[in-house]
Amino acid sequence: MLSLIDTHHHFYDPRAHYYPWLNDAGQPPHRYGDHAALKRPYLPADYRRDTAGIALVGSVHVEAEWDPKDPVGEMRFIASLRKESGLPSVAVSQAWLHQPDAAGTLEQLAAFDFVRGVRQKPRANAAPGGPPGGMTDMAWLHGYAQLAPLGLHYELQTPWWHLHEAARVAAAFTETRIVINHAGVPSDRSEEGLRAWRTALAGMAAQPNVAIKISGIGEAGYQWRREANRRVVLEVIELFGVDRCMFGSNYPVDSLCASYQDIFEGFAACVADFTAQERTQLFVENARRIYRIAV
Repeated sequence: MLSLIDTHHHFYDPRAHYYPWLNDAGQPPHRYGDHAALKRPYLPADYRRDTAGIALVGSVHVEAEWDPKDPVGEMRFIASLRKESGLPSVAVSQAWLHQPDAAGTLEQLAAFDFVRGVRQKPRANAAPGGPPGGMTDMAWLHGYAQLAPLGLHYELQTPWWHLHEAARVAAAFTETRIVINHAGVPSDRSEEGLRAWRTALAGMAAQPNVAIKISGIGEAGYQWRREANRRVVLEVIELFGVDRCMFGSNYPVDSLCASYQDIFEGFAACVADFTAQERTQLFVENARRIYRIAV
């Protein structure tokens, strides 16, 4: 049985709380397509059912796009789940770094002993080119500067064409760890698209304070394709090295693409030729170290 610390999953309850992407009518579909199947509670009991074939060592809840007016409220909700079920092990909270009250919000989030970092998807262009993204805004940078003193890291989810901006941030704030989400989002699987993605990702890999999660690499219109994803997995590991890569399920979102078991058996097959120690790093030990999980 595969041992795992899952570095990227979501718990939510849109019947009890407000999540714009789940509760509001007229929201655009997810990048995988229609996400109506996700508009239901997903709680620790559901997660335990989905992970039944995995030796789960620990897990990381990543903010589920809760009401942006109340990021602290989500962590109170997660605290209640931890008390009831023991899951998740730790969490990444929502935070809006460009807002005037960011410093106070970050202080409140850091007071939860299980919060390890924050995520905000910075303003981005829909395609390569265009104006600079949100990571160049002075207000955002001021908020970002508050993270390291509070012991928080930054989780980055942005299209690859903004990674050059993130690399400049990483170089300017060397004490703040960045964890890239979803392998840098290689959504364009054409040869040209993958070359551009890899080039952008290499700039981030050159920064020693950057790690990466291999997660959320499904494709719109397809079930999880092992051969299509193998290149992504191996190129990420080649760029960042075994000691800076981790696997995550992105569940339940990636249930739109595959079962939990199929995703992790796919990851395991991609690294089947690695040593036992390297596989342990990728599936457990790197996550234990980076997320400070005491298990």
